[in-house]
Amino acid sequence: MAETTPVETAEQHTHDHDHAGHNHTHGPALNPELTKEISVEVPANDVDKAFGKVVKRYQKLARIPGFRPGKVPEATIRNRFARELRQEVMDMLVQDRFRTEMESKGLSPVSQPQIVELNLNEGQPLRFRAQFEVMPGFAISGYETVTVSKSSPELTEQEFDIELDRVLDAHATIEPVEEDRELVDGDWAEISFKGVRRKPEGDTTVQEADEIDGEDVLVEIGGKNTLPAFSDALRGKKVGAEFELEVNYPSDFGDVRLAGLTIDYSVTLKSIKRKVYPEKNDEFAKQLGDYETWDAFLTGLRENATAGKKQNAENEDKGKLVDALVEKFTFPVPEAFIQQQIDVRLDRGLRALAQQGMTREQMQQLDFNSLRAAQRDEAIKEVKASLILDKIAEATNVQVKEDDVERELMILSFQTRQPQDVLRQQMTQDGSLQRMREQMRREATATALYEKLA
Repeated sequence: MAETTPVETAEQHTHDHDHAGHNHTHGPALNPELTKEISVEVPANDVDKAFGKVVKRYQKLARIPGFRPGKVPEATIRNRFARELRQEVMDMLVQDRFRTEMESKGLSPVSQPQIVELNLNEGQPLRFRAQFEVMPGFAISGYETVTVSKSSPELTEQEFDIELDRVLDAHATIEPVEEDRELVDGDWAEISFKGVRRKPEGDTTVQEADEIDGEDVLVEIGGKNTLPAFSDALRGKKVGAEFELEVNYPSDFGDVRLAGLTIDYSVTLKSIKRKVYPEKNDEFAKQLGDYETWDAFLTGLRENATAGKKQNAENEDKGKLVDALVEKFTFPVPEAFIQQQIDVRLDRGLRALAQQGMTREQMQQLDFNSLRAAQRDEAIKEVKASLILDKIAEATNVQVKEDDVERELMILSFQTRQPQDVLRQQMTQDGSLQRMREQMRREATATALYEKLA
């Protein structure tokens, strides 16, 4: 295995080169348009001094049978710990000389530098070449001319009715239907089922999704969240009905455990239920908040819904504006930033799947290469948007108030149940506090641009 230097901490490559003190390593792909390379040479005298220093330290610390502590011969140390000595000399010299070279050339790497060639032997100069990505240089002239049409913040009666239905639905109860009748749209079917994943011919593999059981599951006939296949099969059935059902799940189905699969179900209709809504009166209004009458609740609901639509419209317009900026300015993006953003998006998606009930074992069966590839285009847009907003923020001197940072920390403190001072220290150490400030600055910049729209 080739040594890993302090400035090359990327994934280990799959083949090594280490011949007579020469090696080079391979890390993640770099964007050629943003890749820089430097060659560094350290005098042989400095190399020998570094080896000597490390050897003396090993002599003091080494515990080798047959030798008194601190009295191990230098030759024994050099023979027994040859690889470790060489690694420590690299740790001592490469990172320090790399940093010095960067400062002298005024370069700021934004990716993990990769050593592409390294020669290290006692009595000889240390020579290495390193490649890394730098920030793209681009101008934002003309950003003020980018504009989008503002969405209407006015609440329509249809939208208000939807909000009212949402409140009523949240307080509705599901009650059994006593009369002997068939299922109709709007009913809820209580079913039990057993499902078997249909495999392609010749497929003998066993997966957790092969068998799917459910008891006392409620399905809304004709509901927006009910697959049409279930509604069609259940509609017109009576309690006690048993039937077979084939369901072809679309490839973009929300539950990735079922997406793209065909499941053969055996279903039993156990009971028919219906949703009963509360009466729209003053007593119900009092249960919904600080309202004395039903009319007072309707007024409050309209105000809240109007404010919510206004905020959503603003967020949507900001998104359109940022998308327009990304479309206007063309420049290369560091691959390191793209991969970091893919990580963020993937982590967010996996957390959502965990909340939906997906287990760790099921996640391990996912095709992560495909998942990463699917996130790439959006990740590039998000990185470009961040870089553009950073440039505009710098040009317009957008600042984030410390009070706003403290407020965000307080919210995170409540959410994570950590003391605020402990959270601040932790986020300072891992760099997330600075990233939070940067994101807040971008959001403030987008808001400033939005407020200038006609």
